[in-house]
Amino acid sequence: MPVREAEAGDLEEICALIEEHARYEGNDTLVLDRAEMAKYLFGPDPKAWVLIAEPPERPGTVAGFAFCTWSFSTWEAKPGIWLDDLYIRPDHRRHGLGGELLAALRARTDGRVEWDMQAGNEKAEAFYRQLGAEPVPDWTRYRWRP
Repeated sequence: MPVREAEAGDLEEICALIEEHARYEGNDTLVLDRAEMAKYLFGPDPKAWVLIAEPPERPGTVAGFAFCTWSFSTWEAKPGIWLDDLYIRPDHRRHGLGGELLAALRARTDGRVEWDMQAGNEKAEAFYRQLGAEPVPDWTRYRWRP
């Protein structure tokens, strides 16, 4: 199976993937605090979790990840998953790993799996629609920072 749970030993790869994704999206300055990320992912009270994608022909090679938290829908009265980040390294794209990660998330809940997508990302939009996902009409996401 090309998808597995991240372990504490994956921390450097997880942070590297996040930083690579930021660069891919045009943020050339993001550098994560590894100790803080370790606390949030693998500490006594984790706030998020990660699935790792490894190509079947190259076990041990980290090709991508899904970075998630649990959510809850009051109207559906079910837990769901918030996918904060999905990233496959360019050399490993178009081999089904993104679909494998999303299928693994879908299998974890009978509630919603939701995420944001940067406007104008036509390749991602086509990929998500191929899976049967659709944009949420009539909703605008707000963000309140300290």
